[in-house]
Amino acid sequence: MAFYVYILGSRRNGTLYIGMTDDLARRMREHRGGLLPGFTARHDVKTLVWFEVHQTRETAFGRERQLKKWRRKWKLQLIEELNPGWRDLVAPGWIA
Repeated sequence: MAFYVYILGSRRNGTLYIGMTDDLARRMREHRGGLLPGFTARHDVKTLVWFEVHQTRETAFGRERQLKKWRRKWKLQLIEELNPGWRDLVAPGWIA
């Protein structure tokens, strides 16, 4: 089983959200469908701009906590390294 740490963005350099899940496709359907009340729904944060895979829940949880403590500038640099165009990384067919 894989575990994912991910960052959603509202737009380039916009509002960011960091989360963790064991099913990234399901979690993206929940975020995009407004099924998860809270921060992402209130701030319309729905674009998957960065993610990484972990082998254990513990390492993913640790990484999520680490990233949430980072300065915004560092988070933006992390996104830009993988995804300089801030394109949506959701795979075709994930969202039904």
